[in-house]
Amino acid sequence: MLILPASIPSPSQAEWFLGPFPLRAYALAIGLGIVAAWWILDRRYTAKGGPRDTAIDVALWMVLFGIVGARIYHVISSPDAYFGENGNPARIIEIWNGGLGIWGAIAGGAVGAAIAMRRRGLRLAPFADALAPGLLVAQAIGRLGNYFNQELYGAPTTLPWGLEIDAAHRVAGYTDPELLFHPTFLYEMVWNLAMVGVLLWAERRFRLRHGRVMWLYVMLYTLGRGWIEYLRIDTAETVLGVRLNVWTSVLVFLLAFAIFVRIGRRTRGREEQIWLPGHGPAEGGTDAVAVENDDVTRPSAGDDVTSRPADDDAAPAPAEERRGDG
Repeated sequence: MLILPASIPSPSQAEWFLGPFPLRAYALAIGLGIVAAWWILDRRYTAKGGPRDTAIDVALWMVLFGIVGARIYHVISSPDAYFGENGNPARIIEIWNGGLGIWGAIAGGAVGAAIAMRRRGLRLAPFADALAPGLLVAQAIGRLGNYFNQELYGAPTTLPWGLEIDAAHRVAGYTDPELLFHPTFLYEMVWNLAMVGVLLWAERRFRLRHGRVMWLYVMLYTLGRGWIEYLRIDTAETVLGVRLNVWTSVLVFLLAFAIFVRIGRRTRGREEQIWLPGHGPAEGGTDAVAVENDDVTRPSAGDDVTSRPADDDAAPAPAEERRGDG
């Protein structure tokens, strides 16, 4: 007979030492997530016809900008630990202790990707679509870091999968040693991995292109993040009595939905192109990649590809590319 545990124990430690060098679980989880996302991205992007060396180069830009953006968002949304009564601004740089906001990571990573793709003469939308499933996998793996740090858990619960939290890591006021808490890290892991399947199914079933896979990812993630965030009891900024991250999830979902619909209307029947105008291996023009029928075809040297209209990028592009939109 299978006997279910009465609770989920928290790890006894989140840091180990290799001689004088610390090895932190949070950093390992983030690192493994990045590697997993890159692996998925590389295979999906090259399958679309993208250059083989693009993923690793652009990923470096994304990681750097993403970490900075994630930390900035965390500090803004949870300022008391740094600027409150007992806060310490010097702790802002201590990212190994946790505190990376996903919204800042997405925004910062998008900026880094846009810069890197522009430098290479590549369109952002196909790259973003290739990246979307890997982001969900990376976020799921990254939540293991919160588990080891015993942070970002939910309200008390009597469910059999309640999470044990040591006294040193408990939110003020929750002193009963028998209390168990919602394992929100686990909820988000399960949601993210389940949404990978939904995302891949929708991409193939509805032939999503032009950045719509990425915007669908944003919608799916915010749906889960909204209710999971509502369970959490850690200190956070609130607006009208509701946590800032809940409001952010709602607003980002609505924005993503509007963009998703708009892109579908504007790009119906159009080919997706990997390269920006004037770039790519095709002589004298762009290297178009036709994907409307799930085929990946490259124009031959004799094809006239310069006369094909460039289609619109779905993901945000640098200002130079968007001046004509008004």
